[in-house]
Amino acid sequence: MSEFDEIRSFYDHEVNGALESIARHPMMHALMQFTFPDSEEDFWLDRFKNAQSISDFQHQCISQTVRQILTQSSEGLTTSGFDHLDKNTSYLFISNHRDIVLDTSLLNLVLLDKGLIMTSSAIGDNLVHKRFLHVLAKLNRNFLVQRGLPIREQLNSSKLMSEYIYSLLQSENRSVWIAQREGRTKDGNDATQQGVLKMLAMAAGNRPLAEFFKSLRVVPLSISYEYDPTDALKMPQVMAKSKNEVYIKDEDEDFKTMLSGVLGQKKRIHLHAGNILETEFDEIASVTENKNKQLQAIAKMIDRSIIDNYKLWPTNYIAFDLLNGSDTYSQHYKEEEKQLFERRLEMRIDSSDADLKKSFLEMYANPVANKCG
Repeated sequence: MSEFDEIRSFYDHEVNGALESIARHPMMHALMQFTFPDSEEDFWLDRFKNAQSISDFQHQCISQTVRQILTQSSEGLTTSGFDHLDKNTSYLFISNHRDIVLDTSLLNLVLLDKGLIMTSSAIGDNLVHKRFLHVLAKLNRNFLVQRGLPIREQLNSSKLMSEYIYSLLQSENRSVWIAQREGRTKDGNDATQQGVLKMLAMAAGNRPLAEFFKSLRVVPLSISYEYDPTDALKMPQVMAKSKNEVYIKDEDEDFKTMLSGVLGQKKRIHLHAGNILETEFDEIASVTENKNKQLQAIAKMIDRSIIDNYKLWPTNYIAFDLLNGSDTYSQHYKEEEKQLFERRLEMRIDSSDADLKKSFLEMYANPVANKCG
């Protein structure tokens, strides 16, 4: 028994049995039909039988799934900033978070294609209640973030996760992806929660924070989609928050959001790997010895990298101008693109609701305000 058994992904020797247990599940059948539309069932069942590791499964099956998603629901994926990463080094990617499944899937496809170390990725246990999804997540090297625990258990869970992430990076030379905040950003404001950094620092022991965070090899990751396929689905939660109301999710809401994110139109997508943060931690430590202030400064530093390197699309500039009744950024889009975006707005939400329309536009416009404001 490992101390991490409650949250870890599968070990390689467990992969074949795990695949066998879900190979004939209807959802796996649908997933593989989508992935290999021109192949018979025996084709991918043979791939499952031959998969002896997570790497085998990702190379032979899941990478093809992600390529199919890109082909069918996007106009392509571009990247920047990855060339300065070393192929034999693990990194902690701290990322803005737009889509439940795709953010990490796209990053790992990029890492695979560039010969870099792929990630083990954090996922909320609330997203994998169904056994099939739980097994599939562990087969994709996801580890569980335990949600909704009492305060004392939450503290122990955070410490366990911190130690697991540190172990992955240092002992296994495995890269890690973690979102800069709990849950997806729904209003377009990408901000690092200090609590995420506090959790990571739990593994530091008595080491100075600067020294510890340098050892993690932190890479801020900026992910941007021209169209957010789940934009309208995020609106009820955004509206509830604006009215200080408690939002209660439907039972299958997360699963529906996953499907919409995967299959919905995204147009263009861009991932940027920021500079590896190293000397910046020393500079923060030289300004203040207060740990809370250091964590605040680290959060701001990550935010600045994610925002500065965020790829702005015509949709972002259009939304900003529509929101402000201006043509400030009209040089960044064509009239045809504006008309398409306005048509999407009309189709996705009830635009006669002024508050709803404002929130929808802000989701796309806030990255412009944050980067250019």
